[in-house]
Amino acid sequence: MPATSRIDLTAFPITRKWPARHPERLQLYSLPTPNGVKVSIMLEETGLPYEAHRVSFETQDQMSAEFLSLNPNNKIPAILDPHGPDGEPLALFESGAILIYLAAKTGQLLPSNDADKYRVLQWLMFQMGGVGPMFGQLGFFHKFAGKEYEDKRPRDRYVAESRRLLGVLNQQYAQHAWVAGDAYSIADIAILPWVRNLDGFYEAGDLVGFSDFPHLQRALEAFVARPAVQRGLLIPEAG
Repeated sequence: MPATSRIDLTAFPITRKWPARHPERLQLYSLPTPNGVKVSIMLEETGLPYEAHRVSFETQDQMSAEFLSLNPNNKIPAILDPHGPDGEPLALFESGAILIYLAAKTGQLLPSNDADKYRVLQWLMFQMGGVGPMFGQLGFFHKFAGKEYEDKRPRDRYVAESRRLLGVLNQQYAQHAWVAGDAYSIADIAILPWVRNLDGFYEAGDLVGFSDFPHLQRALEAFVARPAVQRGLLIPEAG
């Protein structure tokens, strides 16, 4: 690995707001949300050295010019890898893309053979296109501002769709140890924080009948029991 003194990340404006104390390490800009912890858990699982920076929603950090210079979509997480492809720094956003990148970089948590790899990727896309958006909307209508709406049809639409998705996952985990087969993968890292959030932070377990999905509950318990997951769920620390 190149010496720290030879790594210069100052060309990236994001480092002006979040200076890199360890520029030789991968820089993570995030919060411990379901999307954010995907990447911190992945980094903990793979053992890649990294430095975490908290992007505070309370102070609108995600709307700052520095953050937007890395992610114009103003969403966490995002990374800056000083040791990207061909040895050049790489800035990357979108949690699914980051998971794929880190899996390829480390050779971990994504199968090398094409058939198994694409089975994992299909479940990763299932989370990105279904689980995340639907559970997020349910959270809005159940816990946040949407709960004040007298018309419960929007909430109930997302309850029904979330239950359907939970059923799909329950069936898959009934047949396999992990969502894409016997091996734990980036697909589980993407899916299970959202399941945990739905039952936990969103307090929607009773609303969606989470107890009706025992195989999914089993997988969630196995996931949360992993030491790397326990660490990743708390990163970045409260600041």
